Amino acid sequence: MSLPTPNGFLNFTPLTARQAKEMQPVLAGFPFLVSDGFASRIDWSNQNDPLLLQVLPTPLELEQREGFHADPLDEKEYRAAPGVLKKYQGRVILQLTGACPIHCRYCFRRHIKQDTIPNTLAQWQAGLEMIRSDERIKEVIYSGGDPLMVSDKKLFALSNALAEIPHLQRLRIHSRMPIADPKRITPALVEGLKKSRLVTTLVIHMNHPAEMDETVREALARLVDAGIPLYNQSVLLKGINDRLETLVELSEVLLQARVTPYYLHLLDRVAGAAHFQVDRDRGKALVAGLREHLPGYGVPLLVEERPGEGAKSVV
Repeated sequence: MSLPTPNGFLNFTPLTARQAKEMQPVLAGFPFLVSDGFASRIDWSNQNDPLLLQVLPTPLELEQREGFHADPLDEKEYRAAPGVLKKYQGRVILQLTGACPIHCRYCFRRHIKQDTIPNTLAQWQAGLEMIRSDERIKEVIYSGGDPLMVSDKKLFALSNALAEIPHLQRLRIHSRMPIADPKRITPALVEGLKKSRLVTTLVIHMNHPAEMDETVREALARLVDAGIPLYNQSVLLKGINDRLETLVELSEVLLQARVTPYYLHLLDRVAGAAHFQVDRDRGKALVAGLREHLPGYGVPLLVEERPGEGAKSVV
């Protein structure tokens, strides 16, 4: 769902006409977009709803804050081929698309143009050749945008080509689609992922327990029942999930859905998202609290990504 005008916002949100009008400069840089599935879980009458706050633009995004940049992870330095980022040893990231079902306002790629991402198997040949030539690469990570915005036909054409590279062992998919649009997790998609030679895992992105409903549970169950391990990574966001009770409940609903809590990220310092930042000490205290309430396998690692480093740093 996209609401590009002040009147559009007023039809769905608890905003005044003045507030909606103030958003227009923000929308020019990063439009409002939310999927119908995610929108159905938002309490649109509550301006502080934790799901609404993740997607609703605010004039705070226009504030200039020291240390916050358009490319906070210096990803331009890691482009090894069109659509390919080589940031980590033994792994490469393939950006399959610049499109997402939701425009999360804290997105670390919100300012990056994605017009060079390959759109066909022919266009992926340079990336495939780079992977084929480096036997140290054992894992490919599908990213985006959201890689499951790509059609099954294109997704499996690329995955099948990767499976033909002998030294590749694993395929990891990072996607918000099971949360944003559970209908995307079709039997055909699940079957295609299941039958790959590559060991396939899926990392979902859920920040708040209210993002879970029966449609999401069913989509996740289809994947787990097919033998595809699921992990979750969250971003620690001020005013959304920076309370111990919220994070405990989030881990509980994930575990009940057979999803392993994986990472709790400190915010990537992208321009426009400073109002979401939770400081490192607060994050550490929250994770210490989680250890008192949850089994060890239910406690995510608190991490941050630092430009120039070859792995995420555990805080």
